[in-house]
Amino acid sequence: MPTTPSGSPAGSGQPGTHLTHGAHPHVVPRHPRLDPLADRYAARTHGMKSSEIRALFSVVSRPEVVSLAGGMPAVTALPLDAVGSMIGELVSGMGAQTLQYGSGQGDPRLRERICDVMALEGITDASPSEVVVTVGSQQGLDLVTRVFCDPGDVILAEGPSYVGALGVFQAAEARVRHVPMDEHGLIPEALEEALVDCRANGDRVKFLYTVPNFHNPAGVTLSEPRREAIVAIAEKHDLLIIEDNPYGLLGFEHEPMRALRARNNQRVVYLGSFSKTFSPGLRVGWVLAPLAVREKLVLATEAQVLCPPSLTQYAVARYLDTQPWREQIKLFTELYRERRDATLESLAALMPAGTAWTRPDGGFYVWLKLPHGLDAKLMQPRAVNAHVAYVPGIGFFADGNGREFMRLSYCYPEPDQIREGVRRLARVIEAELDLHSTFDTVDTGTFRAIARPGAGDAAETIVGPANSDTYEDRR
Repeated sequence: MPTTPSGSPAGSGQPGTHLTHGAHPHVVPRHPRLDPLADRYAARTHGMKSSEIRALFSVVSRPEVVSLAGGMPAVTALPLDAVGSMIGELVSGMGAQTLQYGSGQGDPRLRERICDVMALEGITDASPSEVVVTVGSQQGLDLVTRVFCDPGDVILAEGPSYVGALGVFQAAEARVRHVPMDEHGLIPEALEEALVDCRANGDRVKFLYTVPNFHNPAGVTLSEPRREAIVAIAEKHDLLIIEDNPYGLLGFEHEPMRALRARNNQRVVYLGSFSKTFSPGLRVGWVLAPLAVREKLVLATEAQVLCPPSLTQYAVARYLDTQPWREQIKLFTELYRERRDATLESLAALMPAGTAWTRPDGGFYVWLKLPHGLDAKLMQPRAVNAHVAYVPGIGFFADGNGREFMRLSYCYPEPDQIREGVRRLARVIEAELDLHSTFDTVDTGTFRAIARPGAGDAAETIVGPANSDTYEDRR
């Protein structure tokens, strides 16, 4: 059974319903001889570990390895000469401003342009005064968590959930309760059940954290009816929603969906980023929040970093002012669509029976479920030995679940590399199945695999990520 850091049971044993608890009151040094300061660390450092993604960095940098692991945007598709000239002109012409300290809230011109960007997703009432510029949306998430969460508070989050968010919540000593998803995103009935259950137990639920568009890692998108239902549940139960939306403009099949924040301007705090639509290296994101929350976020960012970097803010604002950024997003979208198609076609052609995966209609990721009995974490060294990398699903759960899942990222490799990577991965899975069949006689059943091309006239069924059996029939 999954356990909390103290060794006690993590929850009821049902997928997507476990709680993870905050750090010990006192940290017991494990190796005091190796680290003479081990007994001085704050309790919140207990259990800190490298994420499943960062742990792969040394592997994926090897040229012989096809990496389907990291979600690195294809920045080489940018007009690099124009961007380089633009930044050079900023420094030579406005160095006194771009190289100086700035406002803790962020550059006013950039905040105006951020409102223009959010309008593409239906947020037409945003004011620049409600925007706080951050060092990527990761800092925004950290600031929001610092402002709202005390140790022991409960955060509701999709199961699976973004690994960077789980790290922030752990550092804040908050407890995470996962809410099940399926191919249409977060399940509203499960959300309401979790809220009622938590409050019956006396838990303080501070907010729902959700990635509604092209979810990281699951690749699914919250449907329009469910968006309305979740906002209604938030109003009914006095729930705050943190809407993390780095991928919303990168849809393949339709125009950007209307944001949750566009439906309620007091109940939703919105996180955005230019990492996926311009440059991750500039580290520019933002938080859109009601004015009272905005004030606390500015105080928190001033205490943390004093002010976001001026040069990168000016660079993003100048890019939005002078470059065809909407056309550039369309170029990114077509590039990622081609790579998504290469991934899905290769999976359909090569994966053994019993494997299942989501079909993203935007963003960077496919969520794959292995045949019954296989463990993505245990299989990872054999995959690396076969020169292909992925991220095991366990990294996207706070409760120890997800071993049968993996995240595949198609944003960075070229289509031919993707096809080769999927071929190598399929061979590893087949070898793992043979091994289990020989020694364990494991049942490698179909587990609701997606329909393959030519399988009939029935509509394709996408397997929901980590949805519990309780909700399987409610789709």
